[in-house]
Amino acid sequence: MRIIPAIDIIDGKCVRLSQGDYNQKTVYNEDPLEVAKEFEANGIQYLHLVDLDGAKSAHVVNWKILERIASQTDLKVDFGGGVKTDDDIKVVFESGAKQVTGGSIAVKDPETFEGWIEKYGSDKIILGADAKDGMIATHGWLESSELEVVKFIKEWNKKGIEYVICTDIAKDGMLAGPSYDLYKKILDLNTTSPAEAIIPSADDFDDGIKLIASGGVAVADDLHRLREMGCEGAIVGKAFYEGRISFKELREFI
Repeated sequence: MRIIPAIDIIDGKCVRLSQGDYNQKTVYNEDPLEVAKEFEANGIQYLHLVDLDGAKSAHVVNWKILERIASQTDLKVDFGGGVKTDDDIKVVFESGAKQVTGGSIAVKDPETFEGWIEKYGSDKIILGADAKDGMIATHGWLESSELEVVKFIKEWNKKGIEYVICTDIAKDGMLAGPSYDLYKKILDLNTTSPAEAIIPSADDFDDGIKLIASGGVAVADDLHRLREMGCEGAIVGKAFYEGRISFKELREFI
């Protein structure tokens, strides 16, 4: 399982929110590049970079920070937040992102999002499935929808999506453990027989879902449990910044 540290950006700074609340913001470092270099120096290969300004304003804002990190480290960066148009995604890839995460656009403008899958390939596009009470949330988690998370992921998998980052907003930044039950339901789409599946037929899926767990990771044991469940990756944020998981533990896990 890949370990993917998160750097969330507001006003050019590395921050963390609690439950997606922009009013519950903690600044951890003034320079995200410094944080990224420290991750790389400790054997990390991947980075989840989130433009929270972009998510709130509905267009990419912090692409220059992405460009700095991509050009001055060898980290494989996936970028999300505010990617809403063809111009946005073009800027993000040109700035050095290896993958792009789309959440709100998959809800609000599915035709454009599906076009990105066809144009860039399913290995480049990640579905951001952010969950609030089992339903999809959008626009930096400021809006709720009537879309049930597992069904939403099912439909996009049928359209070619393989990589999915699923965040349970209630868990994010709370250091209370990941949303294991939700992740099990998602991973069951890959493994259960049609008779037992929570959807009519597991054969609906062209390719398996590569689930990246996000939100709630508090200790290293959470990472081991997510790996045992079958997650392809796990995003680590506040647990690292608050010293709950050390670089030594991350290195040992890797």
